[in-house]
Amino acid sequence: MGRSSNIPAALFLRIVLWLLAFVTITPFLLLLLTSIKSKADVLKGAFALPAYPHFENYVDAWNAGHFNIYFWNSIVVVIPVVAVSVFLGLLTGFAFAYLSFPLRRTLFAILTLGMMVPAEAFIIPLYYEMRYLGLINTYAALIIPQIAMSIPFSTIFLASAMQQLPEEVLEAAVLDGAGRFYILRKIVIPLMIPAMSTLALFLFIWTWNEFLIPFILVNDDAYRTLPLGMLFFQGRYTVNTPVLTAGAVIVIFPLILTYLVFQRRFIAGLTAGATK
Repeated sequence: MGRSSNIPAALFLRIVLWLLAFVTITPFLLLLLTSIKSKADVLKGAFALPAYPHFENYVDAWNAGHFNIYFWNSIVVVIPVVAVSVFLGLLTGFAFAYLSFPLRRTLFAILTLGMMVPAEAFIIPLYYEMRYLGLINTYAALIIPQIAMSIPFSTIFLASAMQQLPEEVLEAAVLDGAGRFYILRKIVIPLMIPAMSTLALFLFIWTWNEFLIPFILVNDDAYRTLPLGMLFFQGRYTVNTPVLTAGAVIVIFPLILTYLVFQRRFIAGLTAGATK
């Protein structure tokens, strides 16, 4: 009786999940469908199928919108931001998780407060600082601030994940005379790969979508990233909806592809400490 009574609840939950998935994915499907339509097809309705797919919209968006430049700039910015932020977050997270040093709690509180400060609050002094250093319209102006913004979250995220690791393994390593660097390199890092992958995915999405910092610190088209390039592309192709949506697909496609590739590690990283 108990088992049979759980069937309606499980079925209801499954239906709700499918409905939520449908509601979530429908806008992306409409965006993809619109991107392969012609102008005449768009006037027939949002769900109307085109007579044949117009993949030339992607070619027009890529060439006319300079997406080849913006795409490369986004990659040049994302890779060092993610790599350096994960590396520094690993070191600082290890320090806050396992080491004792003066003002440890105070520094941790400052990092937490740093996560709460929006970029709009310091973008003006950041602009003047970058201009004083001569970094306006450079990759450094896009990379350095985003690394600084990512370190607080990386530190707190990895420190919390490290505190979920089995204490017996670390204690055994200490009793065997292992040093801190050896413990970090041989024990902590292998166990932290799922959490580090999850953090890298978070940072990749946030950095790829960052708009304000490139908008303020870069006014040269040669250094614009995809979100900023999409803004200027939208201004030129507002009336050409298929080409405009093709540009939007180009912008979000790397995010979707990255998540699909790393979704198992992402889920593993989120649930790593759930069964401790």
